[in-house]
Order: sequence, then structure tokens, then C-alpha cells
Amino acid sequence: MGLFSRRRKPAADFGGLGENVIALRLDAGDIAPAQSTVVVFNAAGHARRAAAGRVSCDQGEMAFCFHPGPYTVDLTPFAAAPEWGLRLRFVVDANPRVLQQRFDLYLYSETAGRLALKDFAASAELALQAELAQGALDLPPCTTLEEWHTFRAGLNQLMYMRYGVTVDDCVPVDLGEQVDYAAVLQSRPVSVIAADMPAVEPQPDAVAEVAPAASSSSMDAAQQDARALRRLFIEPPVLSGALRLLVLPEGIAIFQQHQALLLRLGMAALNVNTMPALAWAAPDQPLAAADQVRRGAQTLIAQSALDESWALLARLQLADPQQWPQLLDEADRICANLETGLSLRRIPHTPHIPRTEPTL
Repeated sequence: MGLFSRRRKPAADFGGLGENVIALRLDAGDIAPAQSTVVVFNAAGHARRAAAGRVSCDQGEMAFCFHPGPYTVDLTPFAAAPEWGLRLRFVVDANPRVLQQRFDLYLYSETAGRLALKDFAASAELALQAELAQGALDLPPCTTLEEWHTFRAGLNQLMYMRYGVTVDDCVPVDLGEQVDYAAVLQSRPVSVIAADMPAVEPQPDAVAEVAPAASSSSMDAAQQDARALRRLFIEPPVLSGALRLLVLPEGIAIFQQHQALLLRLGMAALNVNTMPALAWAAPDQPLAAADQVRRGAQTLIAQSALDESWALLARLQLADPQQWPQLLDEADRICANLETGLSLRRIPHTPHIPRTEPTL
């Protein structure tokens, strides 16, 4: 190798793209394969799409490429019945009439560098199970054709609003041969025993003993907290914009609740913008390990409320005027969880309240 020869950057690994990989991050100069779409994000998070070919990025920009599919995944709608599943066939939406694609936001907000099909399927399965558990979607035994069409409409809207993908087909399948029943049965006694055990209030000394063990995975906890805060920083403004576009039923009460909901989301976004770091209680004052664990748990509670918000938006878009009051009450609960998680995330430490014996 000559003295002034250039070292070539290794080519990006596109293996499995369109099969078991949906999207991956690219560097400037990479050549996106044919049949794929390139999405370039600037420093402000605004996206622009480009055709396959050599990737060109300005300073501060990053690029992804994705294959539209189709893809097929098997989801388990009920965790208690792992032998029964749904086989989904979906494609990534590429509507040129929409300025900001929902899938682009999903890539920018939730994808670190490579979106594998199995990871997407795991996230979609959790979203489906949550909606069924809360009664937002209904899939009863011996489902009638009308009930199936209602379920399919809700599922399609959920997948589009949450991930930006369009479901082409959905059929029930028997997953009995794919389920490891031994592993399922081995995990169940732990949950049953934990549910039967009485709740015990942790003492300060016990928390201090658990903290060193938790600190061994502090890097993972810190990454989880950072990714959740990133989502909470990026997504609420887009969610508020989608809520503003909804066609409201007539009535001053609905309008006032809708405006209050938008105001609360705006305040939550402002709260995230000034959120303290995970490891610091104050400047030059590190936060104890146990308090970092509690703080990270509150971030995940707020992130869970954000996921529920996208699912609620999907329901609002399909709701009849008579369903709006109930759904707005549900929005009030979700906002309360979001605000509580963010508020407790700010607390530098958890104060210990001494237990007092009742007087006779």
C-alpha cells in the first residue's frame, strides 16, 4: 500500500434486506440496493425520501434505507394462548402525498441502526396484546364475520398509526408446533408465586444492597433511559399535530376536552425538553444507583403512555361521535400517566417516609 493511498470504507452489509431486515442505517457514499427507498433526516429531524443509489448526506444528516416488502410475521394476540396466532402480511407505506411519513418517524425515533423483522414483530405483538387486554380491540372466541371485520379495521389502523405499515392480509394460524411449551410452563410458576406473595415495603438498607447488583447493568439502563427520552422528545409534537387534524363531533364539551388535551401534551413536551440527566441529582452531585433505577423506571412509564397515545389516536380516527366522550376520558388517563412519569422522573431522590405504628 502506497504512502498516500486512501483506505476504503467497508461496504454496508445489505444482507437480508427485504427478507429478515426491514431497514438499516447508511453512511454517506453507500450505495442503496435497487427496490429500496432512502430516507435522509436533517439535524431537526425532518425527513426527505430519495431513490435507491449512492447516498448523499450533508453535515448533521443521517440516512436510512428500507425495503417496502411485503413481509410476513406471526403474532400471538393472547399471551395465555401461545398456540394460537395471527399471520400478518404487511408492506411499508410509501404515500407520496404525505409530507411526513409515519414510518419515517418510527425509523428516526425508535431505530438505532438496524430494524430486524423479528424486532418489529415483537414490538407489534406487544402493541396488539395491550390493545386486546384493555378492550380497545375485541377478538372473542367463535368470532363472527362482522366481529372479524371490526377487529381487522382496528388492527389495520393500529399498525398504520403506530408504525406506518399497511396490513395486506391477516389470517388465524395454529402455532402449536412452533411453541416451546416447556419454556412457557417453566416461566409460569414464577409469576404465580410472585402474584401470591404479599407486598412488602422495601427498607432503605435492602435498597442499598440491591443497588450494586442493579449497577452492573447500568449501561443498559442508561441506554434505555436515553432512548425513551429521545422518543418522548421527538414524538409528542407529531402526535399533537395529528390530533389537531381530527374532525371533532359537534359540542362545546368535546372541543374543550380536545383543547385541554393538546395543552397537556404541549406541557409534557416542554417538560421533556428540560429533563435532567439520569446520573445527576444536581450539578456536581451524582445520583445514587438506586435512585437512578427508580428514575429510569419512571421514564419507561412515560414511554408506555406514549405508546398508548398512538393507539388511542388510531381509535379516535375510527370512532363514532357517541364514542368520543369515552375515548377522551381514556386520553385523560393516558395523559395523567405521562405527566406522572415525567414528574417523578425529575425527582432527584426518593424520600424515605418512616413507618409509624398506629395508636391504640
